Amino acid sequence: MATDQQTPRPTSAGVSARPALGDPDRPAVEFRDIQIAYGKFVAVRDFSLSIAKGSFVTLLGPSGCGKTTILRSIAGLVDISSGQISIGGRRVDDVPIYKRNIGLVFQSYALFPHKTVFDNVAFGLKYRNVPKADIARKVGQALAMVRLPGSEKKLPSQLSGGQQQRIALARAIVFEPEVLLLDEPLSALDANMREEMRVEIKKIQKATGITALFVTHDQEEALSMSDRIVVMNAGSMEQIGTPQEVYETPATAFVADFLGKANMLPGTVATADGVRAKVALAAGQSVEVVSPRPLSQGTAVTVVVRPQKLFVGSATAGNRLSGRVVSTSYLGGSAIYEIDLGDKTIVRANNAIAGPLAHEGETVELGFDPRGCVLLDGKGLRIA
Repeated sequence: MATDQQTPRPTSAGVSARPALGDPDRPAVEFRDIQIAYGKFVAVRDFSLSIAKGSFVTLLGPSGCGKTTILRSIAGLVDISSGQISIGGRRVDDVPIYKRNIGLVFQSYALFPHKTVFDNVAFGLKYRNVPKADIARKVGQALAMVRLPGSEKKLPSQLSGGQQQRIALARAIVFEPEVLLLDEPLSALDANMREEMRVEIKKIQKATGITALFVTHDQEEALSMSDRIVVMNAGSMEQIGTPQEVYETPATAFVADFLGKANMLPGTVATADGVRAKVALAAGQSVEVVSPRPLSQGTAVTVVVRPQKLFVGSATAGNRLSGRVVSTSYLGGSAIYEIDLGDKTIVRANNAIAGPLAHEGETVELGFDPRGCVLLDGKGLRIA
């Protein structure tokens, strides 16, 4: 399982290796060897992560994986059992929440129903004893940024769900926090509003340059919004990387399955010639693959193919598989097919529509490029 490095080394922007003490480019947020336990139950174990200033990092995973617990720990809403949390190089795991200079946006909006929009947004500024003239100016700027100028006198009940979430976002950024924490902020919105708010939150984050830590179980949100994604499983980090890295090259079977529901084809290396190999699948057919390193005959592997890279009726050179269509889902510009390869092996193909749809019961050919897959070893780890 992936963890943050313990010694500095070059990495790409967004999540970096730990800098030396006193480095002016120290991370905006740093978790060092965090463990959070409730009695004998360990919710988060050995979690280390550095987040660069101005980046948008997402904790992604199923319910109960520890992602919200990690976010709440930096907010001061959950105590850590061991380890260290720093913001801007300052240790905060023993600092009260009101002294951490963080902005919070929750799924439930958490607006004061009896207060006007102005008073909701101004709450944090008044708490910090900001002068009245500055409060009015800052509230106006924040409302303009979330595209709700002139709404100062309205009550939350007079706003739509999307507008209330914009007000919650304005309240979180108005005092210019060091870090913005977003805990499943879009899950209460309908599909169209979620898509609109994804774009808005990312625009505001880029415009302000604020560092954002986002929690979601929605892979589409994570892929579309993030600079880096941290995939969580059972309290530990499975993989960290750009959206393209974690999607195209999943590090474990869990990541491959959770992020995008990849096709997992177990088999055994039948023949090998350098990095090229033929794999005899459990389903009874064979495919050719290109491995990052030479494989030995008889090695157990799992061939991972994304649905978008498995083409129905394709003339793509390379692998050819035959199967029977179990179901077809028409999506307008594309279709999702479920296809039985035999031995109860069902695969999914998500293809753009370029001709007549294949229908249930029809026998079809499938194709994928030998380089268009990822190989996992017998332990479910990517072969690299």
